[in-house]
Amino acid sequence: MHFFSLLARAAVIVGFCGSLSACDTVASLGPASPEEQQALIQAAATSSPALQPGDKIRVTVFGEDRLSGEYEIDSAGYVSLPLAGTVKLGGLSKLQAERALSAKFTTEYLRNPKLTVDIASFRPFYVMGEVAKPGEYPFKNGLNVMSAIALAGGHTIRAKDSMVRIKHVGDEGFKEYNLSPTIPVLPGDLLFVPRRYF
Repeated sequence: MHFFSLLARAAVIVGFCGSLSACDTVASLGPASPEEQQALIQAAATSSPALQPGDKIRVTVFGEDRLSGEYEIDSAGYVSLPLAGTVKLGGLSKLQAERALSAKFTTEYLRNPKLTVDIASFRPFYVMGEVAKPGEYPFKNGLNVMSAIALAGGHTIRAKDSMVRIKHVGDEGFKEYNLSPTIPVLPGDLLFVPRRYF
């Protein structure tokens, strides 16, 4: 599963880079509205974000070490666990995932299981365009667009350094945001720094 996960991740990068071959060819859906920016900030502040493909979770089943471990959510939103089999967790919160797994283990194997679900690591995010080191980067809580661009080596001399285009998971295209520490980065985001022409 890890091998196919790497292939899928590579495909994302190659496809994304391919679409940027002309450097500033990423179509924008326009500036994000104040309401969209506020919704983004609130989503980043959510204590229990929804699980998504590419997230790695740590499942701890108390008293059942052989059932505990780390698992990656696949591209369809499923995880495969010992005895419980395949369970869809994509789109669920931490609490919902715990309930879903508890119900599955109760049906298949255990009586009144006690378990927890924690996020071991999130999906990476990607920074492309006019940055020194474009590519994939590990997500950390509290990340904003300025720190994300800094991780990618900062702007090139050709960069339009006042704004960034962001495509969130599930969005149809990129939206434009002013470069500000108040704009957060979410797991799986694609960030594109455009080129300036004057």
